Order: sequence, then C-alpha cells, then structure tokens
Amino acid sequence: MNPGAPSLYERLGGEELISALIPAFYARVLADPELGPFFKHTELEKLHAMQREFFVMATGGPLKYNGRPLAHAHHGRGITRQHFARFTGHLTETLFDLDVTQEEVDEVIQRINAMTNEITGASY
Repeated sequence: MNPGAPSLYERLGGEELISALIPAFYARVLADPELGPFFKHTELEKLHAMQREFFVMATGGPLKYNGRPLAHAHHGRGITRQHFARFTGHLTETLFDLDVTQEEVDEVIQRINAMTNEITGASY
C-alpha cells in the first residue's frame, strides 16, 4: 500500500460512515433469527461502542480496539462458519445501502474474513 494513500477508513467516509454503519448493521443482525439470539443478553450501547472501535481499527482509522481479544470474546458461544457468513452478509448489505463501492465492500469483508478462525473458534 502506498504510504501517502488514504486509508480504507478515509475512503469509506471516516467517522460519518462508521456512525451510520453500526446501528444499521446491528438492526439487521439483531433481526436475524439465527444471529439475534447471540446478542440476547448484550447491552446494545456497549456493543455499539465496542464495534465502533473495532470497525475504525479494522479499516485503518485512528482508534485502537480496546475490547477483549476476539478469540476470548467469542470462545464457547457456538458461532459457526455459517453464522459468520450470515454476519458478513448483513455487513455487505448494510455497506451497499450506505453507497459504499463494491471494491471497498470487498476490502472490508476481506479484513473481517481474516478474523474468521478467531471468531468461530477454529483456532482452538
């Protein structure tokens, strides 16, 4: 990557895009009958704040993710690759709804997919 080139975070629209993405994305996830139950006892305000940090960090933005390591946060929750695929599908749809280009959507999904094993527990 060119050191002077804008980060994915900047190309996506920065904080403005992330602020729109998180609530719209989780509205989809929580409404999904297979994914919603994973968040049954989750404080949504805390979830949104943690995901904001995560997405800013994952896209090369100025925040550091301060949550628990992904493998620890998701261990023993029964998250399968099918669940993960549904999750990234909702992310893709939400990004398209926010007028993100195909190239940028692909880049976001590629970065999220790099964490599949940590989230599904395949590394255990």
